[in-house]
Amino acid sequence: MVRDPFADEDQPDLQDVLDALDDPKCRAIVRNLDEPMTAEEISEACDVPLSTTYRKLDLLTEASLLREGMEIRPDGQHASQYEVDFEEVVVALDDDRAFEVGISRVPRTADERLRDLWSEVRKET
Repeated sequence: MVRDPFADEDQPDLQDVLDALDDPKCRAIVRNLDEPMTAEEISEACDVPLSTTYRKLDLLTEASLLREGMEIRPDGQHASQYEVDFEEVVVALDDDRAFEVGISRVPRTADERLRDLWSEVRKET
């Protein structure tokens, strides 16, 4: 089923966010992602083996810290691109003194939302 990119996402699991942020290679990926990049470009920029890069990208996307989109290429060999999907991560105590995580995001333009929707459709086909 295609995920609705227009819907507000639930906040990710606290442990997923902490695990991703605790990982030095994940932090290096976030630091180097100043524009959308493919896994191969990230691997090269961060000097991390490609197989490791894919594992770190999975950690970061599962924690909702990266957004995966699609780079549409004229030759039909489309590639996933990744970009940072947060401005701020806040870990706080709720009223019951349990930890909770909040992620602030930059509002997406109509073009970005359309691109996200198209990426989700492409994944399903």
